[in-house]
Amino acid sequence: MKIIPHYSRIKHRHIIEIGQARLMGKPWISGVLLMTSVVIAMLLANLPATKEIYHAFLETSLSISIQSPHGDTWIFPKDMTVEKFINDILMVVFFFTVGLEIKREIVCGELSSVKKAMLPVIAAAGGMLLPALIYSCFNMGTDASSGWGIPTATDIAFAVGIMSILGDRVPVTLKIFLTALAIADDLGAILVVAFFYGGSINTSLLVIAILLLSFVFMLNKLGEKRMIYYLIPAIGIWFLFYYAGIHATMSGVVMAMMIPMDARYKRSYFERKTAHYQKIIDIHSDDAISPNEDQRTCLRNISHVARGTVGMSYRLEHALTPWVNFVIMPIFAIANAGVEIPGLSYLNFFQYSPEIGSVGLGIYFGLLLGKPVGITLASWIAIKLKVGEMPDNASWKMLFAVACLGGIGFTMSIFVDTLSFGELLPEVTHHLRSLGKIAVLAASLSAGILGSVLITTFSKKK
Repeated sequence: MKIIPHYSRIKHRHIIEIGQARLMGKPWISGVLLMTSVVIAMLLANLPATKEIYHAFLETSLSISIQSPHGDTWIFPKDMTVEKFINDILMVVFFFTVGLEIKREIVCGELSSVKKAMLPVIAAAGGMLLPALIYSCFNMGTDASSGWGIPTATDIAFAVGIMSILGDRVPVTLKIFLTALAIADDLGAILVVAFFYGGSINTSLLVIAILLLSFVFMLNKLGEKRMIYYLIPAIGIWFLFYYAGIHATMSGVVMAMMIPMDARYKRSYFERKTAHYQKIIDIHSDDAISPNEDQRTCLRNISHVARGTVGMSYRLEHALTPWVNFVIMPIFAIANAGVEIPGLSYLNFFQYSPEIGSVGLGIYFGLLLGKPVGITLASWIAIKLKVGEMPDNASWKMLFAVACLGGIGFTMSIFVDTLSFGELLPEVTHHLRSLGKIAVLAASLSAGILGSVLITTFSKKK
């Protein structure tokens, strides 16, 4: 086929597309965008001209009220506001993408074998247990005690972004170690949310959800590869989780595990069909600028076969990741990081009282101290017991420095904060969640700076 591109018309478009792809491919871009979103959220929540509009917008109801002929009112979905839409619906896509990534790593990545998985999984466990313990030491027996899950998470976007900026100062093996650790950490955080931060369970709806999941699992095992048969049940499972009292974002993770990774078509089929369509294209070749009807049909068929040769799980992860990194996570940050600060005294998140405890102390030292010490100590135990291996070209000092980046909690920590303290009076809940968010931001910033300084220092001493 001889297709002559109209250069003057597409030149600038190609340059722009290539530039966008390169920019969005940089790991640090999503971290910078998240930090910018935090600044925007803080400004919106505190500037006199915007703070009332900001909070009123987040509290705007999105529920639909339906009046039945008998006079009964049915509200659907229940208590849905803009903020809950972001946290309970948009974040489902975030958790779905995280679930796809976890599944990929378990099936064929850094968590695919016992030998590969043991060190990052054990390190992740240590990096969750010690922060929870530190938090509980400050808040046991107080109103803030239920927030122990807040400092247990690592934000993979920020951590990987900082390592990318630091370049070859970080050994490649430690980059892989921290990435695998963050993925295992995400799985742990998901389990924490599922088991400890849900509401009262509606058993009947939960049973229906399990039956529907069993049906989807059976479709997977029977080899069904068409996306529609997974998309429609996913919507139903979200509704069932939402009304059953299990946090709806968990439906995203569960459905991700059901998505088939095997391709619809094998490589041999792709090669055979591509060769067949290429022959047809060559037969109908002419000197036209654009492909003719027969050629367009063949190109569409090649595109269809090419899509089917890549597993659904990979295709969805590839398609959703840019939306998650550049749309959903910034929106989440703008909606949840905006903490109104009435006075400078409010920034003293280290305040403590015997009744309320200290959310700030628990979160700050849990992330900044508990994360790196927990990760390093658990790694040391795993290696000494010979159930894990020290990454190649790595030292204990550099491993600790990289572990400091694990103290960047941000997205998952703020998400858990939005679920915590719900059993208290509304004004107390709001106060504790606001202090928690400030502490998460301060600890994440401190952990990022500390990790970067230590990595730079230790890399110069080689």
